[in-house]
Amino acid sequence: MQIVFNPIGLVRSPFTDLEGMPIQPSGARDVLGELHVDPEYAPGLRDLDGFSHCILLYHFHKSSGWEPTVKPFMDTVRRGLFATRAPKRPNSIGLSIVEVLGVRDNIVDIRGVDILDGAPLLDIKPYVPRFDAVPEARSGWFEENAAKADTMRSDGRFVDRDSSS
Repeated sequence: MQIVFNPIGLVRSPFTDLEGMPIQPSGARDVLGELHVDPEYAPGLRDLDGFSHCILLYHFHKSSGWEPTVKPFMDTVRRGLFATRAPKRPNSIGLSIVEVLGVRDNIVDIRGVDILDGAPLLDIKPYVPRFDAVPEARSGWFEENAAKADTMRSDGRFVDRDSSS
């Protein structure tokens, strides 16, 4: 079975290099960016400005290949890929929750962006605390390491130096 996604636009951010960028939105709280939505999808942005945050699904466009275990940024132990947020995945799909600052025509102004500039935007969904927050959730191995995401930066371990896309 083949699944094809068509981007709805691009993520614009100040991060043009994978190395040194934040690894999670919590490390990019004040970083401003924009979602440039293709004009044909702009009517779909109606009412989005009524939400404080939205969920972005995007393509890790500078990532290729994957391994079943990885040494994640916030740990020194190899972990199962699906127990991490490492960008090199069988399907290079990223997810970030960002603050919605405003909507103007086909552009959404956002804050808290930890995404590489030019990433193809696959979808935008409103963040709804009643549906999306799970206070009793467990965080596995992240429990001891999650605070590191606020200051840790990408060190290039997931950079594909041979990729030009």
